[in-house]
Amino acid sequence: MRSATRLPVALLLCATVLSACAPSASQNGILPDSVAPDERLVLAPPPVAGSAAQIDDDRVFRVTRALKDTPRWKLAQSDADLEPAHVVRDFSCAMGFDIDLSKAPHLARVLERIRHAVGHRTSEVKNYWHRTRPFVGTNLPICTSPEGLGLHSSYPSGHTTAGYGMALLLAHLMPDHAAAILQRGRVFGESRIVCGAHWKSDVQAGYLNASSLMDVLLAQPELQDDLAAARRELLAMQGSATAPDAGQCAVEHDAATHSLLTEP
Repeated sequence: MRSATRLPVALLLCATVLSACAPSASQNGILPDSVAPDERLVLAPPPVAGSAAQIDDDRVFRVTRALKDTPRWKLAQSDADLEPAHVVRDFSCAMGFDIDLSKAPHLARVLERIRHAVGHRTSEVKNYWHRTRPFVGTNLPICTSPEGLGLHSSYPSGHTTAGYGMALLLAHLMPDHAAAILQRGRVFGESRIVCGAHWKSDVQAGYLNASSLMDVLLAQPELQDDLAAARRELLAMQGSATAPDAGQCAVEHDAATHSLLTEP
C-alpha cells in the first residue's frame, strides 16, 4: 500500500459521530477496529485530475454554490452537526416521531461500542488517499467552517459515513421504516455536497464506506442483546413521542426529491 500522510490529530480521533473521540477499545465493551474491514481495500481510488469523474466533481461543486442561504443550505448546515443526539433526531421525519437518544440508552450504547472501529477505519482510508477538499484554493462559499475539517482528508466523506451509518443502524432496528430512513441517510450525505466540504465522489464513497462497515459490525454476536433492547426502546418511543415538525419534514422531502447525485 502507498505511504500515508498524517491527518490532523483531532480528525483522526473524531472522524464521525459513530466514532468521535473513542476511548480505548478495551473499555466498556467497545469493539476493536480489527473486527471492521480495511476500507483501503474496499474503496476504489478517488477520481484523478482530468478524468471524467473529476470533471463532474468540479462541475457539481461549482453549480451547488448557488444553493447558499436556501432551505437546502440550511438543512446541510444542520446535517453538519455530528453530536450523536442531533444525528439521531435528524431521522425523526423518516421514522414518523421525534427520536430522543436520552430515552434510548441501549441505542446510545450501540453507538458507543462501534464508534472506535468506524472512526479508525474511516480515518485510516482518509489518511491513505489524502484527497484535497473542493473548496481549497477557491473563495467560493461553504456552509460550515473549514477549521477542523482537514484540508486533505476529503475521501471518503466522514459525515456521509456517519449519517448513512446511522440510517443503516436505524433501518436494521425499525425495518418497517427502512425505505424512508435510508432515503434520509442519502440526503444526509448529499448535504456534504451542498456544504462544499466534499466532492460528489467523496459522498458516494461514504455510502459504501458506511455500508461495508455496518454490514460487518451489526452482525457481531456481542452486539445482539443491545440491538434487541434498542429496538424495544424505539418501539416504546414510537407509541408515546410527538410528531416531528411538518415544516422540517417538507424541507427534507424536497431535498430527497431533488437529488444532488443526478440533478445539478
